Amino acid sequence: MTSAIEVADQGSSDQDLPDQELATAPSAPTRMRKHSLDIAGHRTSISLEDAFWDALREMATTQGVSLAGLVARIDAERDGANLSSAIRVYVLQQGRASQGAPP
Repeated sequence: MTSAIEVADQGSSDQDLPDQELATAPSAPTRMRKHSLDIAGHRTSISLEDAFWDALREMATTQGVSLAGLVARIDAERDGANLSSAIRVYVLQQGRASQGAPP
């Protein structure tokens, strides 16, 4: 599964970059990016700030799963929240847990 097949940047010219250049395109922590992923057998577009995409990629790598695999797990465990919100909360909780803070 590929994690960043389509990128529809909001307010940036990165949307015209080939996939290999997207991986090295400079990020701005608060800039929103939309990535399309295959989750549970269907295509899903998710908009998150660059800082959350960066943290989520690091977490997926650390856990030895693909970005789409990690998002699929978050999707399966969420309780009614929209997927973007569930991802942000997951990243926050994992970051706090790694610092020894309560969830």
